[in-house]
Amino acid sequence: MIPRLAIDDTAVLVIDVQERLMPTIADRDRLARHCSILLRAANELAIPALVTEQYVRGLGRTVPEVSQSLANPAARIEKTRFSAAVGMVVGSFRSWRRSSVIVAGIEAHVCVLQTVLDLQAEGFQCFVMTDAISAAQRDQIAPALDRMRAAGAIPSGVLSAMYELMGDATHPAFKNCLELAKALDR
Repeated sequence: MIPRLAIDDTAVLVIDVQERLMPTIADRDRLARHCSILLRAANELAIPALVTEQYVRGLGRTVPEVSQSLANPAARIEKTRFSAAVGMVVGSFRSWRRSSVIVAGIEAHVCVLQTVLDLQAEGFQCFVMTDAISAAQRDQIAPALDRMRAAGAIPSGVLSAMYELMGDATHPAFKNCLELAKALDR
């Protein structure tokens, strides 16, 4: 079977897009914009979403552009483990009966990679948003994405995922999602 995104089987996870990490992140403005649009699309499509924050005391909170796009402010989960596949995250996905997870965030070779490996091992199908994943060391991104793909994750992009989830221009959220698609090009 070919893995496909479906609204009723998908959740979104944005990993550690935090204030004190962002100044060193490659293409940080694009990353924040794409993560924000991904969360806004999830809102439009009624897809549950979570945001994680690594060691908040040292790294700060999620950047405003991203946190303001999260429909439910309580859907922020603090962690100290590099992998975001912590009990509350995995438990939420299971309780929502979601087997596909759209993954975005930072850093590609640490928290994102370990999360994807753990979620894949737990039986979830990860779709990694290559245009919404980054790291401070640009040369670490491609090997991390390669490793995720080798573990069974599917590479995609925010725009592609959004259109795949809608499936048809007659979807009720199409016009609002079209506006989000235009914002990706800014």
